[in-house]
Amino acid sequence: MASSSLTAQYEALPKIAKILIQLFLGALVGGVYRIIKYFETKNIVTLVVGILNFVGLGFVSGLLTS
Repeated sequence: MASSSLTAQYEALPKIAKILIQLFLGALVGGVYRIIKYFETKNIVTLVVGILNFVGLGFVSGLLTS
């Protein structure tokens, strides 16, 4: 993986790997991913969903968007 961005490295993973990560570490990985993505894109919705992941409300969105 030649990209230096953490989000680009996560996005480059195979679909099955992302689904397995979401199933086992969904709230943690999904929240951190979206908060880092916010700092790259400055999209406030991404930040809100990232914070919601930490309280357990964004687990389904993690599976749907992976």
